[in-house]
Amino acid sequence: MTVPDVTASFDSMWAELGPVGRVSSGGYRRFAWTREDHTLREWFAAECARRGLDLVEDRMGNQWAWWWDGPGSVDDAVAAGNSGVAIGSHLDSVPDGGAYDGPLGVVSSLAAVDALRAAGVTLSRPLAVVNFVDEEGARFGVACAGSRVITGAMTPERALGLTDADGVRMADALVSAGRDPQAVGRDEETLGRVGAFVELHVEQGRGLVDLEVPVAVASDIWPHGRWRFDFPGEANHAGTTRLEDRRDAMLGYADLVLGARKTAQLRGCVATVGKVSVTPGGVNAIPSHVTGWLDSRGPDEAEVRATVEELRERAADFGATVTEESWTGTTRFDQPLSDRLRGVLGRDDALSVPVLGTGAGHDAGILASAGVPSAMLFVRNPTGVSHSPEEHAERDDCHAGVAALTACVTDLVTP
Repeated sequence: MTVPDVTASFDSMWAELGPVGRVSSGGYRRFAWTREDHTLREWFAAECARRGLDLVEDRMGNQWAWWWDGPGSVDDAVAAGNSGVAIGSHLDSVPDGGAYDGPLGVVSSLAAVDALRAAGVTLSRPLAVVNFVDEEGARFGVACAGSRVITGAMTPERALGLTDADGVRMADALVSAGRDPQAVGRDEETLGRVGAFVELHVEQGRGLVDLEVPVAVASDIWPHGRWRFDFPGEANHAGTTRLEDRRDAMLGYADLVLGARKTAQLRGCVATVGKVSVTPGGVNAIPSHVTGWLDSRGPDEAEVRATVEELRERAADFGATVTEESWTGTTRFDQPLSDRLRGVLGRDDALSVPVLGTGAGHDAGILASAGVPSAMLFVRNPTGVSHSPEEHAERDDCHAGVAALTACVTDLVTP
C-alpha cells in the first residue's frame, strides 16, 4: 500500500513528549507511578481521546486504546473469532535514559493509526495501541512489571511487595497515585482480546548501522536475568583500623565487578554490575554491608546460568547471599507472524529486511512467552547506544519505521 504522509503528526507528538522528565544530563527520568509517569499517561490518554479511541486499563494499569468501527463491541468481535491486533510500547525510562527507548514505539503506533485512517482503511478486526507501565523496572527493580503481572509471570503479591530506593513499596506507590492495589493481578480478559502484538522499538545496538538499512524484524530475545548479591562486613573507622583487622564488605563487591566481566567474556555472554548500595555509606567508614545488582545475558541460556553460578561461588568466599530477582529464558517471536511482516516489508524492492536477535528485554517478549503471537520491528540507531542520552534515531528513519509499522498493521487488520 501507499502509506499516507503522517510525518507532521509524528513530529508534533514527538516534540510534545520531549520535555517530560528530562534532566540536566540531557537524558530522562520517567519512573513508574511518579509525577512524570502521570503526565505521560495523561498525554497518552489525551492523544487517544483526540482520535476517538476507547481507552481502558487492565489490572496493572497498562493503557489500551481500542479502535473498532465494526458491528458490536471489541469483545463481540473477539467472540466472533476476530481477535484484536495490538501495537505500542512503553513511555517510562531508565535513569538518565534516552528519548527513544519505548516512546518511539508509542508515538509511531499513534501515527500509524493516523495513516490507516487517512488511507480510509476499514478494519476487519479491532486494533489497539498500548502503553505498558514500568517496562524498564527502574524504580522497583523488575523489568516489564506491567506485562509480567497481567500475564501471570509475576504474582501480584511479589509485585506489590517490591520496594524502591527510598523503601516505598509498589503497593504504597499505587495508593499515592490514586490506584487500588487489590485490583492488581493476571488479566485474562485483556489477554483474550489480543490475537497478535507488534512492538516497534529503536534498535539497542549496531546491527542496522552495519547493514545500512532503516528497519529490521526481530527473531528472538536472549535469555537474561537480574541477581542481588549481599556482602556482609563490619563497620569501623577508616583511619584507625588495621587492614588485617578489617571485615570490609566492599572487597567482595569489588571481586564481583571484576569477576563478572572476566567470566562473561570467557562464556560468550555479557554481565553488568550497574547498581550498588553501601552501608553506612561514609567516606571515612569501612562498609558493613554492600549490595550489588548483577545483570547477565547471552545467546546461550546454559552459558548465562553458568556465568552466574561461577560468580555465586566466588561471592560465597566473601559470605555473600545471592537472590535471583528475575529470569527470562530465550524468547522466540512468533515465526509465522514475523515471516508475514517480513513479507509485507519485502514487497518494496528498495527495502531489504534483515532479521536480528537482541539482548534487550521487551514487553513483546513477555507476551510471547505467555502465548500471545508477538513480533517486533527495530528502527536504526546510528550511535548504537541505548539507555543513555546519546541514544538516537534519525528523523527519516523514524518516519520509515512508521511507514513499515503502518504497512504491517494494514496487512493484519484488513480482509
